[in-house]
Amino acid sequence: MRNSSRSVHSYRSFADFYPFYLSQHQNPICRQLHFAGSGLVLSLLTIAIFTQAWWLCWFIPFVGYGFAWVGHWVFEKNRPATFQYPFYSLMADWVMFAQMTRRIFK
Repeated sequence: MRNSSRSVHSYRSFADFYPFYLSQHQNPICRQLHFAGSGLVLSLLTIAIFTQAWWLCWFIPFVGYGFAWVGHWVFEKNRPATFQYPFYSLMADWVMFAQMTRRIFK
């Protein structure tokens, strides 16, 4: 497993962090797994809201992180940035999801 995300670095802004985040997601399958997990998270949340089946919310972290972590460990061979930068990583997941969605519908 590559240790490129293990070095301690203090990012002053999300704009500084995002290039690092993208460097940890170079494998297309890893990105696709992130996209699938994020899409399923949105689906679960939407279903929970409209059906008021709030118990579905328990699955959100497992689905979101599960797909992403498989992508990192199996395809990227690195450690997810979430462990070191949880807030910026969560933000970056959604920025990457939005960028990928725009490419699909372009």
